[in-house]
Amino acid sequence: MAVEDSLPILHRLADLAELLIPGAVVYVRYSPGPESDAEHPSTDHESGLEMPGVSVNPLNAPGWWSLPVEDWLARRIVQYAHQQAEGARPWVLTGKEVDFGPDNEPLLVDVEPIAWISGDLVREAHERYHSRLDAGRATHED
Repeated sequence: MAVEDSLPILHRLADLAELLIPGAVVYVRYSPGPESDAEHPSTDHESGLEMPGVSVNPLNAPGWWSLPVEDWLARRIVQYAHQQAEGARPWVLTGKEVDFGPDNEPLLVDVEPIAWISGDLVREAHERYHSRLDAGRATHED
């Protein structure tokens, strides 16, 4: 049985929030999946350079975040959800940070897959992100 076939599937932001354990960092990645990532190294699309790990997005909220953790998770899940149109699937993982990618995202090695993120969870993240946060607000306003 493939690793991907044995991964649990998370259906709600609350399920994802339960994975956040103090002292441990978990990440989200949009890609075809862990097995494909193991076979094909991450590449910087603009330079063509091979990167030393897979690019990920941390899910743990920073210390200054005082809103519910589900709001933070929704924001992080939505950030790269457009990659689903390219055939990528969101999944949760952990690993060792070795460097940073071109968008200052962590690059991981020794990847340990944790779970798939379902379409229901992505839809919930979109709804929460747009209903609870000022999505798309300009950084610098006149």
